[in-house]
Amino acid sequence: MSQVKYQATRLNPEGKKALFGAYIGFTIDMIDVYLPIIALAPAMIYFQPEDISPTASITIYYVLFVLSLIGRPLGSFIFGHYGDKIGRKRTLLITLAGLTVSTFLMALLPGYSTWGLWGIIIFGILRFLSGIFMGGEYTAANPLAMEYSPPNKRGLFGAMINAGGPTGLLFVSLITTLLLSILPSGDANSVYSVWGWRIPFVLSALFSLGLFIYYARKVEESKVWKENASKTSNSDQSPLKDLFTGENFKNLKQVFVLMTGVWFILNAVVSSLPGILKVLDVEIQQITNTQLVANALCIPMYILAGYLSQKLGRRTMLSFFGIVCFTITPILYFWLLSNGYKNSALLIVLVTIINILAQSIYGILTSYLAERFQTGVRASGYGIGYSLAIVIPSFTPFFMLALGNIMPYVYTPIVILVIGGVFTTIGALIGPETKDIVFTNSKQNQSDTVLAAK
Repeated sequence: MSQVKYQATRLNPEGKKALFGAYIGFTIDMIDVYLPIIALAPAMIYFQPEDISPTASITIYYVLFVLSLIGRPLGSFIFGHYGDKIGRKRTLLITLAGLTVSTFLMALLPGYSTWGLWGIIIFGILRFLSGIFMGGEYTAANPLAMEYSPPNKRGLFGAMINAGGPTGLLFVSLITTLLLSILPSGDANSVYSVWGWRIPFVLSALFSLGLFIYYARKVEESKVWKENASKTSNSDQSPLKDLFTGENFKNLKQVFVLMTGVWFILNAVVSSLPGILKVLDVEIQQITNTQLVANALCIPMYILAGYLSQKLGRRTMLSFFGIVCFTITPILYFWLLSNGYKNSALLIVLVTIINILAQSIYGILTSYLAERFQTGVRASGYGIGYSLAIVIPSFTPFFMLALGNIMPYVYTPIVILVIGGVFTTIGALIGPETKDIVFTNSKQNQSDTVLAAK
């Protein structure tokens, strides 16, 4: 067993800065995901011909959502490589600059009356580019924060980063609700359709710019990465080659199975549930208010899940949430969709519990994924393992349409949820426990080298 220095049990000032930056970055990540779903959705007619069919309109809506998700794995491949080769911080600055520019350009696009379909086509291209840059952002920011975190607090700090997820969703929902309450909407020439939707996009771009300035001025490069880089030849180093060979590739395959399940769970609940409730004729404002309550309560549950993973183990908690998502949560989901949605109070309770049981697993992921890969491939392993698994689950809307041929459409998300729970459980069980691993500059698989000092 390798000899390593005892790691600190407290987060130093540089670590606090990296942790805060990663949290804001993950918040921006979720803002980027939900901007077209929440903020742009009421103004989609601005980019479309008036006689467009409902099917074509919904297809464009889903394509805009999927384009960003598909761009993220590509961003993880590109910037994960550079995150391991030239450093977490330098790579992070490049991705934040790209994200700022692409998001700001989306806010400037004219509608169908000016550019015809080219407006929405260019919007889709920019969404794809923003997905690439976003995939690079968390690929660099989260490993950087985790490399600053002491082993005995990594679960808690990782959960704090991922709490940016519901924070971002809350922000988009609140700003959109506020704008719709004061700006007329409903047709292509309404105030909200012409320029109101642009405000959340501009704010997101300004957040990205602010985070760029913050990292440039406040956050130092990871000492773990610098020590590793000083002992390896950058000219000979090929992080992607290392990642896809030997033990690293074995770890990546296990993470891919786990994350495929997690993304199916997310799509079954966060992405699909609001739309299904709309199909059941639940009022849009009631759906929005219910989602706000659910996601606000998810924030402390993320923190609790991360804390428990530090006490009970990452593998234990990941398996627990996976099992819950193919046993208990589907029953609650069925209750909600069969008749629970008809009672306002019961609707809020069931939606909140379902979201907590489905989303809390995200409080464990940042620490766990960082621990699964050694320093030389941590950024690329984290990013690719997290993002590549998005691709198959991103087609959930089309899987639901296919399932709708053999069962009532409103119940199809439950099948997706069960599949996600099974994949998550299998992925967790075939992997090792990681909570006591110390980050070193060793190129060996960490699970074979060192454990945290007790």
